[in-house]
Amino acid sequence: MINDILEYNRKFVEEKKYEQYATSKYPDKKLAILTCMDTRLTELLPAALGIKNGDAKIIKNAGGVITHPYGSVVRSLLVAILELHVEQIMVIGHTDCGVQGLNPQEMIEQLIERGVDEEHIDIIKHSGIDFDHWLRGFNSVEESVQETVHSLKIHPLIPKSVTILGYIMNSETGELVEV
Repeated sequence: MINDILEYNRKFVEEKKYEQYATSKYPDKKLAILTCMDTRLTELLPAALGIKNGDAKIIKNAGGVITHPYGSVVRSLLVAILELHVEQIMVIGHTDCGVQGLNPQEMIEQLIERGVDEEHIDIIKHSGIDFDHWLRGFNSVEESVQETVHSLKIHPLIPKSVTILGYIMNSETGELVEV
């Protein structure tokens, strides 16, 4: 599969197909979107929002959540705000999210089944990392989006002038509902 992708990339560059995507690093709509990495949203989310290349910074992870107040998501948003002039943030969860109901114990069991040494898991657990919290999912997409929006609004490093709103996207139709 990767070889097919690399061959496609070679032709893409050779045929200069990249020219239609030319833009700057500054988002034209001064917008950042925090959302889930779900494959259904790859093209649906930008299409449903009318976002084209260059319009917004899109930050994706499992669930579209903040797992640590000083982790990579908040860092990326700070870069977007302070260096790239973002003024608004949309937190977008979606229906039928795979992170909803995620069970940390089941994930740990799967890690062990796939050959991860239990000793490494124990070392992580005993070195101050709350493995269960880090691997946990959420019970409700609505609550998760509300919690993420709240975390950003009260974060001491996020300027109060930044507008932060939360939404849930229907992963089939693209419809947005504000939460």
